[in-house]
Amino acid sequence: MNIRIKICGITHPDDAQVAVDAGADLIGLNFVPGSSRELEIKTAIAIAERVAGQIERVAVFRDAMPDEIERVLRRVDLERVQLHGQESEEDVEAIDLPVIKSIEGADLEAAEQYPGTILLVDHPTEGGGGGKVWSWGDSSILIEHGHDIIIAGGLDPDNIGEALGSFEDVLPWGVDVATGVEGSGPRKDPARIAAFVEAVRKVEGGAGEE
Repeated sequence: MNIRIKICGITHPDDAQVAVDAGADLIGLNFVPGSSRELEIKTAIAIAERVAGQIERVAVFRDAMPDEIERVLRRVDLERVQLHGQESEEDVEAIDLPVIKSIEGADLEAAEQYPGTILLVDHPTEGGGGGKVWSWGDSSILIEHGHDIIIAGGLDPDNIGEALGSFEDVLPWGVDVATGVEGSGPRKDPARIAAFVEAVRKVEGGAGEE
């Protein structure tokens, strides 16, 4: 099984290239006002152009107005959109690109509101890039009900093996990391990205041997 690895909160073209070189599958470009990782359009364009054709580029919004999302998508080449707020199923359906929708914790009722949409399952109470550890394996119930999920919240190179090990029969569609692969600021640490990807691939190899 191929677990997709998303390195979120990329703020520099060099960091995007590091993610590509390490073997990640997606990068997140943050357009959430007030976030320490919020990008100006000029920077987002430079990042997207640097890794065009090498990795999936995901625009991250939280409760953004449709015209703001359209403004970004019109100027930056992207493959997916991630909605990380209280957006409705109608909001998801209104976007032409494939969507990742965040939910708080293993909330089956919330998951059922977004049929056919990949779900990013974050910390039950402190999601949204907070980097807080939680019981990731609780979200197995969502997989059992047919949802493709990305687990997030407090993941890093040291605990990703444990997080994936908490899933018994079927592993999640993907994993998402931001704070866990950063240095002292929003810039990413190449060694931590490489270690994170390596740890995920090690789990994949072990699952394939069973």
